[in-house]
Amino acid sequence: MVLFPGIIMPLFVGRPRSLRAMESALLQDKKIFVVAQKDNETEDPESDDLYRVGTLCNVLQVVRVPDGTTKVLVEGVSRMRVEEYLLDKEFLTAHVFPMAWDQPDSSSLEPWRRRVLSSFEHYNTLQPRIPGEVMASISELGDLGQLINLVGSHISVKIEERQALLEIQDVESALAFLLRLLTEEIDILELEHDIQNRVRSVVDKHQKEYYLREQLRIIQNELGQGQGEEEEQLRYAERIEASRMSDEARDKAKRELSRLSKMSPISPEAAVIRSYLDWLLDLPWGLRTEENENIARAERRLDRDHYGLHKAKDRILEFLAVRRHAGTNMRGQIICFVGPPGVGKTSLGRSIADSLNRRFVNVSLGGVRDEAEIRGHRRTYIGSLPGRIVQKLARAGSCNPVVLLDEIDKLGNDFRGDPASALLEVLDPQQNATFTDHYLEVPFDLSEVLFITTANVTHTIPKPLLDRMELIPLPGYLAEEKVQIALRYLLPRILKEHGLKRSDIKISASVIKKVIASYTREAGVRGLDRALSTIVRKITRRLVEAADKSEAPILPVAVKVNDLKEYLGPKKLYDLSVPKDFETGNVVGLAWTEAGGDVLLIEVVTMKGKGELVLTGHLGEVMQESARAAVSYLRSESDALGIGAFDWKSVDIHIHVPEGAVPKDGPSAGITMATAILSAVSGRRVRPGIAMTGEISLRGKVLPVGGIREKILAARRHGIHHIVLPSANRVDVEEISRDYTEGMRFDYAEDVMTVFGKGLED
Repeated sequence: MVLFPGIIMPLFVGRPRSLRAMESALLQDKKIFVVAQKDNETEDPESDDLYRVGTLCNVLQVVRVPDGTTKVLVEGVSRMRVEEYLLDKEFLTAHVFPMAWDQPDSSSLEPWRRRVLSSFEHYNTLQPRIPGEVMASISELGDLGQLINLVGSHISVKIEERQALLEIQDVESALAFLLRLLTEEIDILELEHDIQNRVRSVVDKHQKEYYLREQLRIIQNELGQGQGEEEEQLRYAERIEASRMSDEARDKAKRELSRLSKMSPISPEAAVIRSYLDWLLDLPWGLRTEENENIARAERRLDRDHYGLHKAKDRILEFLAVRRHAGTNMRGQIICFVGPPGVGKTSLGRSIADSLNRRFVNVSLGGVRDEAEIRGHRRTYIGSLPGRIVQKLARAGSCNPVVLLDEIDKLGNDFRGDPASALLEVLDPQQNATFTDHYLEVPFDLSEVLFITTANVTHTIPKPLLDRMELIPLPGYLAEEKVQIALRYLLPRILKEHGLKRSDIKISASVIKKVIASYTREAGVRGLDRALSTIVRKITRRLVEAADKSEAPILPVAVKVNDLKEYLGPKKLYDLSVPKDFETGNVVGLAWTEAGGDVLLIEVVTMKGKGELVLTGHLGEVMQESARAAVSYLRSESDALGIGAFDWKSVDIHIHVPEGAVPKDGPSAGITMATAILSAVSGRRVRPGIAMTGEISLRGKVLPVGGIREKILAARRHGIHHIVLPSANRVDVEEISRDYTEGMRFDYAEDVMTVFGKGLED
């Protein structure tokens, strides 16, 4: 501690050396020197552990305390500076000399005096420790040194700051330092008071709300209106007993209901418990629909709702037959429909549910990045809910529905977890019988649920999740199939939605073919659906306007090919990528996209230069590497190819793939680019009506590629009937339905020389 002159303060002395020093002072003039030590933790301080400025004090009273310590009442007399500490065997002594104030003209210090007194009075109002009469006497002090000592001893500051004030000799500097300490303490106290007031207001508000709630409850009871809570709890208890939930879930529900009965009905926690009980009781514990196991009915339903897709339908019927035959012994199988958008993946799942007489629910997973969307949110969070699986089951009202997990390839992950990992438990037949949602906190049996998933691609699905599913590919439709789909399914539905009869509008197959060729280019039929809806919508508007004018409509309205520009606008698609007459350096390649297959026109020109290879058309890194590999192979085999005289070092080769705004990548165009480069360099023309796909190696080998089915459909859409493929892809062609390959010619090549022989004229 730091003792100021003029201050009376009790000291508790317990150290032996300090006690001996006190006894020596009592035997002499009853004067001691009180100085603060730098570190309070030091038990036996030496001279280096003590400050050099302290206070000379008179000993007023000494009292022995039963615990062995001595209470000494001392009064500060004057400030002293230590000249030298003397180490004695008995106790520590020091040579000291007085420190007088360096006091300037008192008139110049009056503003400082007033500001210090004003700040100290404000400080005392925030932390009242000094009686009013003492404050009055301090205000009347004329000695500025006494004022500094008294104020400095009564403010709550650190020992280091008190000591710094004690050591200042200049009165003005001491007043300025004291004013700074007071200002800092006042700011801290005002902040503390503000926090206390805010806390007190919140507490008072809660107490007021509790008081009003209790009053309301008592008034409701007096009016006979307080029975609602008891009735609600009774209904919950009856539902819990009537439910087929597991014993663990029933015990959990009873515990939560017991907690609810002890709470205020309008407390936030009570609302959370009610929501939890509602979700728990809404789940279909043991409630299932009677399944239809008639395979013939399922086949009729699939044929009624979907045109074509014979291989996919056969696989679905096989799946259903095995489920019927194996019964409860069959381990859960998850099927995944893979194909481009608009080919009927979601509607196939709906048809399966319909044919089995099961409820159908659709869980969209596109863009889901939070694991809690699958497992649910824990109830500790405000607004928490069960996961999507449990929510859909509660709405389905059945424990054996068909659950379609749509767009499973679009799952993401971030710092909130990995939804794909959570789906592993959902789709694993060994684990999903005890699936525990974080919100419910009790297991729920998912083993009777028939899970079906859909995806556009498989390479974005995590490997562990992909291993749990059986893939059923759904290829794109041929133009002829799209026509039949439009006539049998799309048009009747669209006419019904627009309030028209089938006889009101006539759209022939030739018109639909023109719509497909000129206004839609896709693997599915969504674009065709939109185009037909546009035509019917415009016709409907004309009929309504004619009725408003009291004009008799001319029915049926026949849509002709020449009318399409009026209904759909100018032709939107042009087959510019497949020229009628092939020039040297132009070769048609085949590509795979998430929307199905497409064709690529590879264009190559040569020009004088420095032997550089120029690549344009927004090509990806893999495609650029394929181009370099093709050039390297051709240069290494120049003599064998009859282009030995070609000066590679003085000619630049420019490879361009049109539709430069569309990114392109992959190794499939390797043999196509090699053929185009050879054609441009040698001047040999490309055979008309031919397309090719395959990866090239530096040794001239033709390596297999993927997406063969989609590429063949793309070639058919563009009128190409001759395709060169890698020999290793022969098995892929054989697995494709003859409906897709009829009228097509396939040549297979193991090396690029064979490709050149098939693709270039002699």
